[in-house]
Amino acid sequence: MELGIGMFGDLHIDPKTGQIQSSQEKLHQIIEQIKLMDEVGLDFFGMGEHHRPDYAVSAPEIILAAAASVTKNIKLGSAVSVLSSADPVKLFQDFATVDVLSNGRAEIMAGRGSFIESFPLFGYNLNDYGALFEEKLDLLVKLNNQDTINWTGKFRPTLVNQQIFPRPVQPKLPIWVAVGGTTSSVIRAGKLGLPVMFAIIGGTYEAFKPLVEMYQQAYADNGHDMANFQVGVHMHALFGDHSQQVADAYYPIYAAQMNRIGGDRGWPPYQRTQYDFGRSSHGHLIIGDADYAVDKILKIQESLGLTRFSAHMDVGAPNHIDMMKAIEVFGTKIAPQVRAALNKG
Repeated sequence: MELGIGMFGDLHIDPKTGQIQSSQEKLHQIIEQIKLMDEVGLDFFGMGEHHRPDYAVSAPEIILAAAASVTKNIKLGSAVSVLSSADPVKLFQDFATVDVLSNGRAEIMAGRGSFIESFPLFGYNLNDYGALFEEKLDLLVKLNNQDTINWTGKFRPTLVNQQIFPRPVQPKLPIWVAVGGTTSSVIRAGKLGLPVMFAIIGGTYEAFKPLVEMYQQAYADNGHDMANFQVGVHMHALFGDHSQQVADAYYPIYAAQMNRIGGDRGWPPYQRTQYDFGRSSHGHLIIGDADYAVDKILKIQESLGLTRFSAHMDVGAPNHIDMMKAIEVFGTKIAPQVRAALNKG
């Protein structure tokens, strides 16, 4: 199982003054954090895309290109690229460029977007939310599989005998599909034979087992080689030396971000009881020390048959020192124990 980190580039917001951290400071911190991830031996990093004042990153591929120059081994991908409001041709070119810069370490994770700011920004109608993603995913896969493209769709101009440059170093870019709990998304990914990343950001992780099984069945039914089968989860996490200390210190930061997002979506105020349940053995949060995290990651892997685990570690923007500590604990304590346990199994 691959172990890595996903981030959205949350900007710190001072709870007293409301002052927002500068994007310049945050972006430099992110590059330093990715460099550490590579040094401690984590397998992959994913960068999110947002178009809001409380996030620093609107173009993940730019961050990944910068990271390619200061890392050697870690895979570099998006988490996610909002494919529905992007041009698949430009997206493929950007990530092929990252692949060339990184000597074959680039990935794309495509999603429909749970945040919708990019749709009016780039001139798309939210009424086409599902159709946009389906058509653009079809084109992205074709761009990845073919050197010369002939393609016609509804939402972008036709391509006639077009060659797309540059080509990646890898024979094909890994294209993951990010899904929440939508059955149609799971089945679509299975039919296409694309790896899936499930975002588990509420409730229990066991609730996703039927969706994982559905995806696996669709993958097999469509004739794809099960030797290439990949499935991952993305879960909110933060690590440190003492579980309760980490949990108590992180709660106000995490709750404030949940309330900012929830305010836009009509959610009730976030409660400590939700947080504590999330940290329980069946919950969706992995916030604590190495022993706690190892035990929970292994249980999730056993339950869902994972090939990848992604810790989303910057929700609400913990300070840079705490982020660096969390990355160090993940890479030097958690990852070796998880790998050793799985190798024994």
